[in-house]
Amino acid sequence: MLRYLLKRSAFMVVTVLAVCAMTFGLMNIIPGGTAELILKHTFLELEEIPTDEQIAEISSRYNLHDPLYIQFSRWMGNALHGDLGTSYILKRPVTYLILLRLPATMMLALAAMSIAVLIGVPLGVLCALKENKLADYILRIATLIGVSMPGFWLALLLILVFSVTLKLFPVAGYGNISYLVLPAVALSAHTTAITLRMVRTGMLEVMNQPYIVFAMSKGLPTRYIVTKHAMRNALLPVITVLGLHLGHMLGGAVVIETIFAWPGVGSLLVNSIMARDVPVVQGCVLTIVGVFVIINLLVDLLYTYIDPRIKYV
Repeated sequence: MLRYLLKRSAFMVVTVLAVCAMTFGLMNIIPGGTAELILKHTFLELEEIPTDEQIAEISSRYNLHDPLYIQFSRWMGNALHGDLGTSYILKRPVTYLILLRLPATMMLALAAMSIAVLIGVPLGVLCALKENKLADYILRIATLIGVSMPGFWLALLLILVFSVTLKLFPVAGYGNISYLVLPAVALSAHTTAITLRMVRTGMLEVMNQPYIVFAMSKGLPTRYIVTKHAMRNALLPVITVLGLHLGHMLGGAVVIETIFAWPGVGSLLVNSIMARDVPVVQGCVLTIVGVFVIINLLVDLLYTYIDPRIKYV
């Protein structure tokens, strides 16, 4: 196990470095100079044109004249010491900005994941137990719609129906639990559909296994067989999918956060890209990738707890 953890840790470090390097390079090939955008966002009126002297002063202040590999090396060295830099636009430490936004993203992600698990798992089991019956057909059609429906379209539809027409929930913003309902539902729809389909498939495979047939022949209650025997093995592949989706959600559901004006990491990332605020973009990407690879590692380790037959070397 120790050897496996060392290998995975090395892979995680390489992954984070590669993604950060790609992000840094892409941010610096976007048309328009970084110094000009900083000036326009912080020092100049909209109609003003920055002068060469102003551009040179800003470039010197933020070391923008240095080659890209030197800028990236400097940023990475500081990041290893816990310093993600300071926002060009907001003039605040990047770490402070991310920690300020992270709780909102965690709240939204955990709410969405709870909805996906509480709805997807029981309905998936129901589909398997009612195979090729009316309930199974209805839920499979609903699942197909959930998988195919774009998240932004569902978000706008929820706003139109439940906020504009019925006036049951706020249109956007951040506050009490009523503000959380619509974004959580919109974010959870795709994961719920995937979970339902995978639970159904897994249960159908497990229910035909000899040990399940033997348990039924002993006259054990169906509920006991499903909960104590079938679900433990059927949920193994589902855990992997849920882990990947949770990593995506915690990393920042960019579209959903933007539509609902949810003050999370995703909306911070979008705003920073538009403003060419490279330190904030780099910090957000580092956070997203870090959360994603850590959750994947935890899911792999959870496998060994659920199924002791699985061993990592």
